[in-house]
Amino acid sequence: MRIIEQIYRELLYQAIEKKRHTFTQLELSKNLRISISVVNYALRPLRAMGAIAVLARGFKVTDIEKILYYWANIRNLQRDIIYSTRVELPVSEIEKLLPSNTVFAAYSAYKFAFKDVPADYSEVYVYSRDISEIKKRFPASRNPPNLFVLNADKNIQKYGSVTTIGQTFADLWNIKEWYAKDFLKALEAKIHGH
Repeated sequence: MRIIEQIYRELLYQAIEKKRHTFTQLELSKNLRISISVVNYALRPLRAMGAIAVLARGFKVTDIEKILYYWANIRNLQRDIIYSTRVELPVSEIEKLLPSNTVFAAYSAYKFAFKDVPADYSEVYVYSRDISEIKKRFPASRNPPNLFVLNADKNIQKYGSVTTIGQTFADLWNIKEWYAKDFLKALEAKIHGH
């Protein structure tokens, strides 16, 4: 994941899940251990599209949806895949067998966050920094993959064992399976409180 995407994730996490909308660039820089110049660079397109408003001291998120769709459109999930394999088990079994330090993404993240699923799914996406244990548990296969391991950034663990709502949305947006759209619609409804 690109560094600027970590900034979008943090803004959306705070705005959607913590209901906090006002920030300073310095605060984001310190919390994410990212240079203030990168924070400033990441905020430029958000300011230009009216998704944030500049205040006397800091800025305010004014349009969550614009940030969400902007991030979803610039996200490149395929680039972050560091390992994929075929596992001949139901997804619930694959999820149970993953190491405890993995972060569930996409369909699994939705399932664990909301305790339901809008459609059946047959792939598991997770973030991890160390794939050696995953490779031991799930050896390489030449068959079409159903387990995808994405490269975890340095800040992802601070959000827990499932991706944030914003990141789940951006990741699902970039998955081609037809049922990803069912998950996106359900997630949009949850974001909007329906």
